[in-house]
Parts: sequence; C-alpha cells; structure tokens
Amino acid sequence: MNFGAAGLFIFFSLLFFILIFRYFSIQFTGEVGARTLSAKAEQKYNREGILEATRGIVFDRKGKVIAEDATSYSLVAILDKKMTINPKKPRHVKDAKKTAEKLAKVIDMEESEIYSILTKDQFQVEFGKAGRDISHQTKREIEDLKLPGITFRNDSKRFYPNGIFASHLVGYADRVDEKDNTYSYVGKMGIEAQLNEQLTGKNGKINYDSDLWGYLLPDGEEKIIPAQNGNDVYLTLDTKIQTFLEDAMNKVVLEYEPKKIIAIVADPKTGQILAMGQRPSFHPKTKVGIEESWHNEAIETSFEPGSTMKVFTLAAAIEENVFNANDIYQSGSYKVTAKDKAIHDHNIAGWGPITYLEGVQRSSNVAFAKIANEKLGFEKFREYLTAFGLDRPTGIDLPNETTSKIQYTYPIEKITTAFGQGTAITPIQQVQAATAIANGGKMMKPYVVSKIVNPDTEEVIQETTPEVVNNPISEKTAKEVLDILETIVSNEETGTATRYQIDGYSVAGKTGTANIPGPKGYLSGPNNYIFSFLGMAPKEDPKLIVYIAVQQPKVDYYGDGAIPVANIFNPVMKNSLQYLNIQPSTQEQSSNTKLENYIGQTVEETQSTLTKLGLKTVVLGNGLKVSGHLPSEGSVILEGEKVIIQTEGDLKIPDMYGWSLRDVMKVANLTGLKLNSTGSGYVLKQNITAGSLIRKGDFLIIDLKSPEEKLKIENKEEVNEGAESNPEGMVWD
Repeated sequence: MNFGAAGLFIFFSLLFFILIFRYFSIQFTGEVGARTLSAKAEQKYNREGILEATRGIVFDRKGKVIAEDATSYSLVAILDKKMTINPKKPRHVKDAKKTAEKLAKVIDMEESEIYSILTKDQFQVEFGKAGRDISHQTKREIEDLKLPGITFRNDSKRFYPNGIFASHLVGYADRVDEKDNTYSYVGKMGIEAQLNEQLTGKNGKINYDSDLWGYLLPDGEEKIIPAQNGNDVYLTLDTKIQTFLEDAMNKVVLEYEPKKIIAIVADPKTGQILAMGQRPSFHPKTKVGIEESWHNEAIETSFEPGSTMKVFTLAAAIEENVFNANDIYQSGSYKVTAKDKAIHDHNIAGWGPITYLEGVQRSSNVAFAKIANEKLGFEKFREYLTAFGLDRPTGIDLPNETTSKIQYTYPIEKITTAFGQGTAITPIQQVQAATAIANGGKMMKPYVVSKIVNPDTEEVIQETTPEVVNNPISEKTAKEVLDILETIVSNEETGTATRYQIDGYSVAGKTGTANIPGPKGYLSGPNNYIFSFLGMAPKEDPKLIVYIAVQQPKVDYYGDGAIPVANIFNPVMKNSLQYLNIQPSTQEQSSNTKLENYIGQTVEETQSTLTKLGLKTVVLGNGLKVSGHLPSEGSVILEGEKVIIQTEGDLKIPDMYGWSLRDVMKVANLTGLKLNSTGSGYVLKQNITAGSLIRKGDFLIIDLKSPEEKLKIENKEEVNEGAESNPEGMVWD
C-alpha cells in the first residue's frame, strides 16, 4: 500500500471539503471574520458627494448685485501613478521639472517651490495661496499648456463687485472650512452677519455606485438630496446714490484728511436708507482698512450732535405754540440759575437784542436755552426728546445699534441738551427724527432690508413695509419748521448755512459744530470739532434727507469746517435729486435727459441723435444696427455720463481710462463681464487690454483713483521720465 499517495488523497480531500464549507458559509451568511461583505463592498464602491449650496445674493433696491458667490478655481496636481490607465493618456504628473517650469510662468510661485511640491510622495497636492482663486483667464492659460496631471477644483468666493461700497452696512463673509472637507461662508459684519442664517444655504448630498477610481458606473444607482440655496436679500440702497456718496467722501478725504466722516441718505416718506457710508472704510474682499474702524459709525457711535439738535427744539416750541419769531431777546450769554456758569453764543458777545427768528438763523445757543427753559419748560422739552425717539434705539435692521446718552439731571444739562451739547445722540437717531420734519409730522422707522426672496421659487419670504413710529408734531408745524430752516440756508445776511445752497433746489437744513471731549475737557483748536449738516430738499416737499458729519478736518479757520461738509452734501443731494428725476424748485427740468428706445435703429442715426442732445456715445461691436444700450429707455441720464451702444459682431473692450465707475458698470452689464473695482474715482488701469475681445463671464478689474490722485501719479511718471534731463531731481505739482 502506498501510504504517501493515501496521505495526499486524504489531505486534498479535507482541503476540498474545507473550501466547500467556507464557500457555502460565506454564501449563506454573507460574512467574513464577523464583517459583512456587502457592507465592505458598498464602502469601497459606493461614494458620497457634497452638493454645495450657494450663499444668497445681496442686491440693491433695483436688483443690482452688491454681494454674490462667484466661481473660482483651485489648482490641483495628481501625483499618483495609479491614476494613469492608458500610458498614452497620462493622468498624473509625469515630468515634474517641465511642469514646474511652465506653471511658474502663470502663477505667482517660484519654479523651485513648484518642483518641490510636485515631487512629494502624495496622491495629489495643491499650491497654497498662489493656486487658489484662479481666474477664468488664468485657468484657460494653464489648460492650454496641456500638462498631464494638472487639473482644477471648482470653488466659490464671496464677490463684492463695487469694492469699497457701504462696506460697514453690507459687511463681509469669511470662508470657514469644515471637518468634512466642505466649507461655508459666515457673515462677520453688517447685513452679511445680521442675515447670515437667511443667506446661508444647506448643502445637499449625492450617493452613487462607482468604479475603483470613483467614476459613476453605467448602471450605477444615484440617490440625490438637492442643495437648498440661501435666500436673496434686496436692500434699500441705491447703487447710484451710494456711488455719489463714496466719490464725494473720497475727494474730501484727499483734500482735508479728516479723522472721520459719517454720511446717511434717506427717503423721509418711507424711512428707507438709500446710502450710508463712512471714512475710514475697508474693502470687503481684501479687508484692507478694516483695522481703522470696525464699527458702523452711523448706528454704533453716539456723540454730541451740536446745533443740528436745534431742529427738534424748534419743532417742539412751534408745536406747543410758544415760539414767536418776532419776539426779542438779548443774545450773547445766559445763566439758567444763579449758581451755574453762563452759556454763550458761538461769537461770545452775541448780536445784541435780536428776534428769535434771527437767533435761529444765526444758530444762537442763548435763543435755544431760553426756549427750553422759559417757553417750553424742561419737563415738556424732555417729553419731546422721547416723542422724537432721541432717547432710545431706532430699531434699524442692522447689528449692534447703540442708543443715546441723555444728560438731563441738572438745569445746565437741560439747556445744553436743547442746543446739542452734553447729550450724545447717534446719526441714525437724528435722521429718524428728521423724517417727522420732512414728512408732515410722521416719523418713519429707518430700514435697509427691502425684502428677502427664495431664489428657486421666487417666493417673498419677508418684506419690509414703511412704519410710522410716532407723530411728534403736526403737518402744520412740520411745514413751518421747514420754512424757517430754509431761511438758514437762503438768507445771505444772517443764515449760517449759505454754503449748502444748491442751484435749482430749495434746501432746508441746520448746521452743527460739536465739541469733542478730551482728557481735560473739550479739545481746543480751529479743527477740533465735528462739523455737520442735516439737510432736506426740496423744501416744498422733501424727497431726501442727507446727514453729513466730518470730524477734525485739516482747516486753518473754525469757520472753514463747513467747507468739507458742503463738498459732500451739495453734490450728493443735487446729483441724487436729478437722478431721481425730482422737479427743481426754481427752474424747469431739461426734457433732453430722458432716453428713448434706440434698439433696431442704425448706429449712425442713434449717434447723431444722442450727439445733438449733448451726450457722449461708445459703440461696442462692428454691426450696423443697435442691439442694446445703457442707460435703457426711459432713463434720465446725468450730464457727463456716457451712453454705451451694443451692436452685432465681435465686441471689443474699450479704453476706459478716465471713465467713472457708473459708465464701466454699463459695459459690464451689457456684455456679461464680472466687474471688480478697487479704490474710488475714475479709471486709472484696467486688467483687460483695450481692443481685446470680450468673453462673457470674464472678470473685468479696474483701478479707480480720484482726479487728484490721478494727477499726482501722472506727474510722478512725468518726473521719472524727465529725470535724465533734470539732474537736480526737482519735483513739481
């Protein structure tokens, strides 16, 4: 008997029965080592992807974008050789040296640093800051290099096309990376923070069966939970009026270098805030400048208002029928009690015995101290502080609103409150109170959010309606106050606000010059004040309230403090009234400013018509007929603006040097370019060379400078160019 053969037979027989047992065991139980095989297979071949939600868009009142998510790209290099199936079509980086050499010419990174990244022992790598936020144009340049293993990951970024633009009101959103390798944007200031929950969407999911490399199998099953995009927010801001304001503030900053500017433009009939700005400000994308001011000064800071407070003291006296414009009083100084120090008019000596009307026009502190003490009475005057909402927050829909600090214990505090000293009030409280003067006695609650809309269903989730918060005075009183305030502006002999006269419109308003508290009492010096103006126009039926405050501008004389304030108020008020097509008070409105529909007409005919109207035209394309134009039909165009005419054919970018932001926005809107701007003023540089073909979706980046900045840069370039012929190195303006 062959024992060896028998042993082998027995061994293989046992092995066979073991394998058969194992096979049927796995077949019936579906488990190996207490682990379910179906679950392990599902884990290996079933993939889960994130469907990222889009953060809601912030629009102005007319639907122009203020903040939105924009597509960006991150540069990725695949290093794992296993990703290449077909050697003729490599899907990983084959030649690190060549790849580094070519990428260094496109992205902001040294070739040696790129090579170091490409030679790491990793599945894939990225390129840090230099490889993030890649533009469409840069992406195309890299794709044209046809580098194996180089690909892109789609990202999004928060995009603020207007740059420095109501920055503290709009705020900004920062990217927050999550543990599951997703990210979201979280509002950190302004509307972005206040409505973060509404703006933030909810990511969706997709589950699918894939192959080894993660690609969807032909018959693979998909399970999709759609993403819920964030809601869109429409603000009451008007892009044009805000641009008027930003431009005017920039000019004043350049010329007078104030420590601070605060500005508000409001509709007194509704309480809508049409523009709000300040200096210092910041760029919401780069955050440059944010360290100088984290607060929205219009709502988060209270300070002594100065003589703008006299508007409400006057209104209270007229409402109580105790103000007689022709009564005589002794100006100069006044003691509320024998123990108190005397308060003085701003010229110390006063103007002798004058009427109360003249006292109002001359902004006499004594007149208003006597009105509060002897005519109204302190108790009644205090009631009007409450009636005008000056002792509580307005409730505006912005974060971190503070309130006033009413100093009203002692008689001296009560009379100084009447003319705007000692008591601190916020700018937004003054604007709210002023709506009662400009709106027939009805005081309107200020607001900046017009409505919130679901972008997918277009359902209006929330809509703000104008709210009357109080009626502190009658319509008759409001009209009388406006009439008196108008004389402060128009009376050349006694008025203190004659700088605020605007051709064609009657302005009612009051100046303010507030002391600034220091470590040892009030600061002294010609410019150590907060100069302000609270104005309404047209006086007959005010459509706008504009409040401007300028702190410590560089002026040599106390009386010149009004100049920088007027340099903001006057152009903003006039341009805004014209833009809103408000009929001038003293002259007929030009009929040549309203545009017709020129679509379908020949370019030559349209240009001829517009030229006769005194307007400038810019033609995009080489077609013979007009296919579109901005401003559109029915728009009222301001002097100096351009009409952009679009035709058929290839569109080429024009030379925009010296253009205003408003004119550039017309080109961007017509052609589908994504506009991003830095600075304010007029175009100095543009990223797309003049004459280049326009591609829809490309980013158009412009650098804006004020006329003064532009002149300085040009002069500097002239000096540099003339250095060889000017060995002394002399510099001129």
